[in-house]
Amino acid sequence: MNVPEDRRYTDQHEWGLVEGGRLRVGITDYAQDALGDVVFVDLPAVGNQIGAGETVAEVESTKSLAEVYAPVGGTIVNVNSALKTTPELINHDPYGEGWFIVIEPDDPAAIDAMLDAAAYRALIG
Repeated sequence: MNVPEDRRYTDQHEWGLVEGGRLRVGITDYAQDALGDVVFVDLPAVGNQIGAGETVAEVESTKSLAEVYAPVGGTIVNVNSALKTTPELINHDPYGEGWFIVIEPDDPAAIDAMLDAAAYRALIG
């Protein structure tokens, strides 16, 4: 499984990439593999306030329906609208074009509490 070193991770299989104080969020290679072929994604609206651990998106695949959780609390400042018409980007490029949202964190220090790549690798063993 691909686990890039430049990101932080959650035990629910979300990743976060810090970009200029904001956090770009997606699901990991492990998660997309477990889901199977993604066929639909329900994304939140830009401007929504979210709390850490709250559901921010739903992913429907050929196998199941899964929720995506906010790794940190804050304001949603961007969503990947390409996923509405091309949800399979999540399967093909989970760490690139398959991202979900960008969060402006209420507490940037909360990002430090996320797992680093080594800890996430240990989790998925």
